[in-house]
Amino acid sequence: MLIEILAPTGAEVGAQQFGFMEAMEQGGPVAWSILAILVIQSVGSFYILFTKIFEQNKVMKEYRTNRAAFWRAGSIKEGATKFDKNSAWRQLVDDGIRAGDESAKMHDSLESHDWLHGTLARSESAIMAKLNGGLPFLATVGATAPFVGLLGTVIGIYRALINIGMSGSASIDKVAGPVGEALIMTAIGLLVAVPAVFAYNYLMSRNRKIQSMLSGFSTDLQANITSNGAVKPSLAPAAGSKTAAAKPATTKAGATATSTTPNAPKA
Repeated sequence: MLIEILAPTGAEVGAQQFGFMEAMEQGGPVAWSILAILVIQSVGSFYILFTKIFEQNKVMKEYRTNRAAFWRAGSIKEGATKFDKNSAWRQLVDDGIRAGDESAKMHDSLESHDWLHGTLARSESAIMAKLNGGLPFLATVGATAPFVGLLGTVIGIYRALINIGMSGSASIDKVAGPVGEALIMTAIGLLVAVPAVFAYNYLMSRNRKIQSMLSGFSTDLQANITSNGAVKPSLAPAAGSKTAAAKPATTKAGATATSTTPNAPKA
């Protein structure tokens, strides 16, 4: 009776033999290598996600905060100081100012316009290239992680078949470990790939929004430079400013409104 009480039950033995660590140990260096690759992909994906969200928020917040102050400045050189020194918007303004000074030296107005437009376009491309940095890694993880997990699955099933062939029987203790390892690798591969795909699509949508903002700002900047500051985008009134509202015409006290229709002649 005492031996029966102290002896582990079948469930406890199964848990000891067929746990996650036991399955990975049975897989050997190959299983651990595949798991390490998936962990690196997952950590890299979340790192890129959070760093890019922070970078995008900084760009969009600065534009919303300082755009009005920039255009209300006396000149674009003065307005450039409203942006942070190392910001994307400051880079675009500085490139525009430099291109405007260089284009003024050209004799052909068409060439001058093309030079300014091309310089601003190159500046936009450089900014977007920096914002898109790391996104190819997310796309690669989303595309390859399921197949990396599938490789572990194939290896686990292959080992299960080897055990069946060597033992001559398909007993549960021969196949449970390799098959469990195979299923674990499949699940881990999907858990790594799905967040990476969502992160890639989310960051790309935000980058498209930033690109639209850069394009609009670049167009306004080009128009301002070529017009020597005469053309500026319309801005919402500053907070707290009072605009004169049109008031209806008032009549004298006690006066009554008269009809424009002439009175009927008296009989």
